[in-house]
Amino acid sequence: MRFPLRTVVIHIVAWTAAVVWLIPFLGVLVSSFRPSNEVLNGWWILSPLTLTLTNFVSVFFSDISPMSVGLRNSFLMVLPATVMPLVIGALAGYGFARFSWPIRDYVFLTIVLLMAVPQMMVAIPLFQIMVDLNLVNTFGALILIHMTWGLPWIILFMRNFFGTLPVEIEEAARVDGASDAKVFFRVVLPMTFPALASVFVLQFMWVWSDFFFATIFIQEPGLMMATQLIPRLALGQFQVDWGFLTAASLMVMIVPIIVYAFLQKFYVKGMIGWTLKR
Repeated sequence: MRFPLRTVVIHIVAWTAAVVWLIPFLGVLVSSFRPSNEVLNGWWILSPLTLTLTNFVSVFFSDISPMSVGLRNSFLMVLPATVMPLVIGALAGYGFARFSWPIRDYVFLTIVLLMAVPQMMVAIPLFQIMVDLNLVNTFGALILIHMTWGLPWIILFMRNFFGTLPVEIEEAARVDGASDAKVFFRVVLPMTFPALASVFVLQFMWVWSDFFFATIFIQEPGLMMATQLIPRLALGQFQVDWGFLTAASLMVMIVPIIVYAFLQKFYVKGMIGWTLKR
């Protein structure tokens, strides 16, 4: 069987890119299960090779910066910072997609333009606002920031998805006497589960991986997120402890991977759903 040259080139480029992206992860994985003295000269040197869970146990129950506390803090912050903008964004997206009102398009354009604002530009004013609200060193500061930061793209995403749904189903429900609220919650919302899953995965991953805002608004060790504890765990007295660093990184990395694995089927449907007219 002969393959076109274009297909061969595409496969070569794709597999090369996959291998290049996989090598750093492989290094993290191997280093996390080995004593630090075995990876000082390179994780790819496999002689001697000692596999152990000591690094994971040490960083999870660390006396200085326990990753168990960091993971707990991250979950307490990430879940409301993911679910709340998802609910608000779904309602707002439906409003933009189905209802006409004055300056609707201008408001929507403003929301879309907010997606282009870089984090560094608003860090200082946001910090001053949180100081005035007495929310520095609280989960509330990060929850509010990630909610407002995620709303523009969530509204855009949901509005586009709602635009692909057949209006006839909603009109039939209204003919039967259903109110706008019943149409949304009982008719439209069940059809948008793939889109909601996509939004949940993306928002969860972005908020979970945040380091910039967390570093600015959380300084107390007991309230730090898991991403903040990684560099603190890696610092030894005279050198970087690569075993601790890679083990902590893997523990933080595995959470969004698990979330994506569970919702992957719906995530893919949601991502391509509004690009294909039903």
